Amino acid sequence: MTDGANKIVSSIMSEAQSKADAIIQESEKEASLIMEEGDKEAISEKEKILENANKQSAMKYQQLISEAKMNSRRAELEAREEVIETAFKNAEEELQKIAAGSSEEYKESLKKIIKEASVEIGGGELVLSTKEEDVAKIKDSIPTLEKEIETEAGNKTTLEIGENIRTIGGAVVKTKNGDVEVNNTFEARMSRFKKSLRSEVAKVLFK
Repeated sequence: MTDGANKIVSSIMSEAQSKADAIIQESEKEASLIMEEGDKEAISEKEKILENANKQSAMKYQQLISEAKMNSRRAELEAREEVIETAFKNAEEELQKIAAGSSEEYKESLKKIIKEASVEIGGGELVLSTKEEDVAKIKDSIPTLEKEIETEAGNKTTLEIGENIRTIGGAVVKTKNGDVEVNNTFEARMSRFKKSLRSEVAKVLFK
């Protein structure tokens, strides 16, 4: 091959090599960019997964804390309710003891309860019911009670002893025709006052 031909071939090969080198460099650059983007995406995906995991973990933590607080509050309220109910039960037992005796304190309370119920009705012809044991305790006080009720109610009043009732203590007073009745037994009074009493008992027990 002549020198001229060799030069041409050499030039072509050199140019081809240069182009091949350029293509390789470009390919390597593109490959590097692709890998770099892949790394960025991987890191981004990893961060998203971690962020999501942290959010779920925080939500679960708050949920568990909230449930724990609710359970604690519920247990506290149940314990308080139990203590309050025990207090009321003890009070009822104490009232039962007082009402079973013949103390002047109970007799006065009984008269006050009867008078209160009778005045609430407005006096008039009334029928009074108590437990059997209490009839003797208030029988002699009927005339005095009638006068006191009449004075406060502004209406002529008569108190007739009616049928006995089953109760711890106290009385039921009603009009003779039965249209109006006031239940002033201990049980009924405790039931009526229980809400306000519960609040007071809770203040004493849990101050």
